[in-house]
Amino acid sequence: MKIGFLGGSFDPIHFGHLLAAQDAYEQHKLDRLIIVPAAQAPLKPNETQSTSSDRLAMVRAATEWDTRFEVSDFELSRGGVSFTIDSARYFRSLYPNDELYWVIGGDQLPKLHLWKDIGELAKLVEFIFLERPGYPVKATPDIPGLRLHRCDGHLLAISSTELRDRTRRGLSLDYFVPHKAIVYIRQKGLYREQR
Repeated sequence: MKIGFLGGSFDPIHFGHLLAAQDAYEQHKLDRLIIVPAAQAPLKPNETQSTSSDRLAMVRAATEWDTRFEVSDFELSRGGVSFTIDSARYFRSLYPNDELYWVIGGDQLPKLHLWKDIGELAKLVEFIFLERPGYPVKATPDIPGLRLHRCDGHLLAISSTELRDRTRRGLSLDYFVPHKAIVYIRQKGLYREQR
């Protein structure tokens, strides 16, 4: 079985994340794609403003109808800094005989050598990197055993930071964020003021 994983802060989840998940799922003929919200991203220590439970609820609200996608609370339950290597070890223990793919943005390729225990990580998972169709691949890191697969994605210029700012300014999240996640954000009053 081919299982993909898409990690991130998802604060909030938006259509850019979901299109990335769908593109990777379809182009690489994955059997499952698991969305993994991070407790705290190591390279973005101040990224999240919402609680772990709020971010998990938004991801679930956005994807619950889509049987192609699953949500894992592994990193959130574990807490602390979410290193991909820890998650890869965990998922490898759950799925010892499956092909595991970690989905990343093409912008992460030049930084991949900075990831914790990247040599071991490269043995545990293969990487699917998203790139705009027709764009050249950014610098490929020299990591022994690294297995890379390009995915021509429908990359949208949407950032969670921008969406939090839109909410603070009273602007709509429609056409950026799935409706059920917007309803959750409104009900909880998320992103209304800086914390």
